[in-house]
Amino acid sequence: MTDTDTTDFAVVVFREESKWETELLPVALSEDLDGLIHALRQMPGIGGTIGLVAVGDDFFVAIRVLGGEVLVFLSDVTASLDWPLARQVLEYLDIDLPDEDDDLDQVLPVGDMSIFADLGLDEMELGAISGDLDAYPDEMLLAIGEKLGFAIPLERALDSLV
Repeated sequence: MTDTDTTDFAVVVFREESKWETELLPVALSEDLDGLIHALRQMPGIGGTIGLVAVGDDFFVAIRVLGGEVLVFLSDVTASLDWPLARQVLEYLDIDLPDEDDDLDQVLPVGDMSIFADLGLDEMELGAISGDLDAYPDEMLLAIGEKLGFAIPLERALDSLV
C-alpha cells in the first residue's frame, strides 16, 4: 500500500500560443502510468505534452507525449521495489526489477535520458538533477522547469496544492 499524501502530485505541462501552461492532474494518476499517459494524450500542446509526477520524498517520473511517441523517465530505479508507479514504468520500459539483495544505495535513473534534450536539457544535466541526494522530487522537477522555462507556472500549480 502506498502512502498518498500531499507530497504526491501529477502535473501536465504544455505550450499554448508559445507560452508554457500547467494543470494539476488527479493525484490518483500518481499511481497509474497508463492513466497518466491517457490523460496527457488528451491535452493540447504545441510540441506535445509533458507529465511530471512526484511520489512522496522518493522519486519522480517524467513522461513526454509527442504525437504517437511516449518517452518515459524514472529518477530512481530502486523506487520500483516500493512504489507501484515506478514498477509500472519499468514494465513499460521492459526493464527488470532490481534484485532486493543488490546493493541499492545508489540513485540510478532509467528510461529516456534525452527526454528533454530538444528543449535544452541534455542527458548529463538530467542525470545530475535526478541524482541530487539533497533535493526532494518537487525541487528536482522545479529545477527541470527552470532549465526548460516553465518553473513559474509549475510553481504556481504546486502552490495550489497547499
